[in-house]
Amino acid sequence: MEVVTVEKLLEDRRQQFELHVVGGRAGIKRRLQNTEIHRPGLALSGYVDRYPHERTQVIGETEMTYLNSLSPERRRIVLESIYRLGLPMVVITKNLPAPPEMEALADQYQTPLLSTRLSTTEFINRLAVYLDVRFAPTTQLHGTLVDVYGVGLLYTGKSGVGKSEVALDLVERGHRLVADDVVKITRRAPRVIIGSPGEHLGHHMEIRGVGIINIEKLFGIRSVRLQKRVEVEVRLELWREDAEYERLGLEDKFTTILGAEIPLVTIPLSPGKNITVISEVIAMNHMLKIYGVHTPREFSRSLAEEMMRRHATSQYLESDTE
Repeated sequence: MEVVTVEKLLEDRRQQFELHVVGGRAGIKRRLQNTEIHRPGLALSGYVDRYPHERTQVIGETEMTYLNSLSPERRRIVLESIYRLGLPMVVITKNLPAPPEMEALADQYQTPLLSTRLSTTEFINRLAVYLDVRFAPTTQLHGTLVDVYGVGLLYTGKSGVGKSEVALDLVERGHRLVADDVVKITRRAPRVIIGSPGEHLGHHMEIRGVGIINIEKLFGIRSVRLQKRVEVEVRLELWREDAEYERLGLEDKFTTILGAEIPLVTIPLSPGKNITVISEVIAMNHMLKIYGVHTPREFSRSLAEEMMRRHATSQYLESDTE
């Protein structure tokens, strides 16, 4: 997980969020502790029990109107009651002028006080997206990620099993490479993980016997993607006589990456097997399941119904003495 400080936020989004520092510059390296954003409405009345002081604080027009209605002495008291708790950062929206007491307390407690021209809702929405991305859990996996018919297939397996060769064949058929060898995985939601290329490899690929190739330059910009949701893990392994492989597909198997559960398909490799076509079938079959069509279960159900129908017909004919 990335460390996000107020200084880092300003480096990344000063222009987009239209931010400038009003006070508390000594605390510019303060760390933002989580993705939560809070408007301290009730706390400004002096009630600070259960006040979420670890969150980024946003002062909008409502809060500022209330503060300006207080006497300077009362305003300093209520503001100091929250500043002394240790706030990571305070942001005033709509470029509203900060009361002198707020600037003085920001310097005294070394709490960055920022201002933005954006409305409160717009700023909170933008900041929430930024913090969600920065605080998202990440990991790196050894594998290859390809967009096949809009479905992100993550190929895993031992080194040399043929993951890159499968990806290369898919690219040649018009599908798009996301990452090869190292896939950076980020969890954006409880059930959504996003894959992207490693920092240094980009869209390069290692082909045994050939060397490093650049997919984007060889096949064009349409052959690559910067990121893609990982929807199915395709595990490649060499065929083993003693192993049992799924033949009907009645029971789906799953794997978990960063707490997100995704379908797992294990493909045994043997000479002559066309993994590229199988990959396209995996992608299309996944989409069918998304749309509520589970072919093995429908086949099993129709087979059972047919057997029951034939059994009923047989019983009727046996009892018919006409």
